[in-house]
Amino acid sequence: MTERTVLCVGETMGLLTPTSDLRTEPLLHVHQAGAESNVAAGLAHLGVRSRWLSRVGDDDFGAIITDFLAARGVDTSAVVVDPERPTGLMVKTVRDGQTSVRYARAGSAASRLSVADLTRDALAGVGIIHLSGITPALSESTDRLAEAVLVERVVDPLARREVVVSFDVNHRARLWTDRAAAPRLQRLARAADIVLVGLDEAQDLWGCRTPEDVRDLLPEPARLVVKDGAVAAHEFVRGRSGDHRLTVPALHADVVEVVGAGDAFAAGYLAGLTTPTTPELVEGPTPTSPES
Repeated sequence: MTERTVLCVGETMGLLTPTSDLRTEPLLHVHQAGAESNVAAGLAHLGVRSRWLSRVGDDDFGAIITDFLAARGVDTSAVVVDPERPTGLMVKTVRDGQTSVRYARAGSAASRLSVADLTRDALAGVGIIHLSGITPALSESTDRLAEAVLVERVVDPLARREVVVSFDVNHRARLWTDRAAAPRLQRLARAADIVLVGLDEAQDLWGCRTPEDVRDLLPEPARLVVKDGAVAAHEFVRGRSGDHRLTVPALHADVVEVVGAGDAFAAGYLAGLTTPTTPELVEGPTPTSPES
């Protein structure tokens, strides 16, 4: 696969984290939180051209997010500034060792993402489009976008199969129930060219207990990667005579923060596809770190 731009599509929120107990010291750090933009930043860090497509509000949070990603080498030219709806927000607090997350994202600018945002300029030079299972859960409009990209391939480069579509299942139970998400995410995953999924979420969604169960459920993708936490990653690559299977034990590392680890993995994997140096793509080094 030639080195072309990876287009990452999805919402990024302003992330607010208190410096201490808000009730006694009302100070907040402002960061950003978004799976797809994390992947875009990770790709840029690895020297791969990446572009982020989303909508942000005409507000300080939207500007902070866009500037943050641009400073890390991500092409933000496809970002739409929405004058009517705000940038979504996420508040993350830690109290007594327990992390609590609250969202203010309903009706956000990104919830208005639609097929119309996949403009000619947004798709220029794109070789891979990357989405996650978060996007279809946000609104009817974003669900329609995911369907159009993954299943219907309505945009011209997609219809001609000139663009590979990558899908990280990335199920968020806070956005929809397992029962509602399971058939929808299965439909989208079966239509993708590349699928990344955790064995734990595959079990929660579809009752899969082994990587083989996941492959049986999702036989269509040319590449399927099943991540089994701290145990291993399993890659299934479809060939003329069947699947090529590769299992790579997980690297042992001191865990600082698990949030964003899957995004870092996705960035490393996609980087290996755009500039392959070895067939064992999941073994390639992925010196990335989550930005949120």
